[in-house]
Amino acid sequence: MISFTFDDFPHSALVRGGAALAEHGLAATYYTAFGLAGHTIETGRMFDPADIARLVRSGHELGCHTYDHCPAWETPATEYLASVRRNAAALSAELGDGATFASHSYPISYPRPAAKRRLARIFRGCRFGGQTSNIGTVDLNCIASFFLEQCGEDLGAIERLVGEITEHGGWLIFSTHDVDVRPTRYGCTPAFFESVVGCAVRSGVPILPVGRALADLGAGR
Repeated sequence: MISFTFDDFPHSALVRGGAALAEHGLAATYYTAFGLAGHTIETGRMFDPADIARLVRSGHELGCHTYDHCPAWETPATEYLASVRRNAAALSAELGDGATFASHSYPISYPRPAAKRRLARIFRGCRFGGQTSNIGTVDLNCIASFFLEQCGEDLGAIERLVGEITEHGGWLIFSTHDVDVRPTRYGCTPAFFESVVGCAVRSGVPILPVGRALADLGAGR
């Protein structure tokens, strides 16, 4: 499988990244930190509250990124879990009771073991970085992903990763932040993102948001 994910999420990730995926009838997972709504940070201008309903209407999926964008390793487990609960409350306030996040993404760094254990009781899976794919036995509370901005827009590296899972099986998750003609150092250009999407589509591998992929794997909360 292949999945596309965006962290934080910047407005451009929905407008430009979402458009590139929509051309192929695909959906992504947007890891949302409600405390960032309406702000401009290192990864660009963040989403507006109206973007949430637009994202859901477009068939995309919402993931949890804590309310306060807590650095996963530096934040005590009790504080981290409180921010996760606050993010869930903000989602309910925006979309109504019953709205839930499909999965979780650790902001900035690896998680503390205590927080990771507790999150295992809340989410089907939690994603981090690692710059690799998931082949063989995988810890579903520390699922690896490949951040596009860290490959210098080298499409050859993308083709090798996609070829690896096409040949051997596995789950490849692409991650980034903004998608802009002048991206921050945490994002990529629309042209490169479109090339990555095209490479994934040509592979013939199923392309699913993270929550749907976890459901297909039979992962339970």
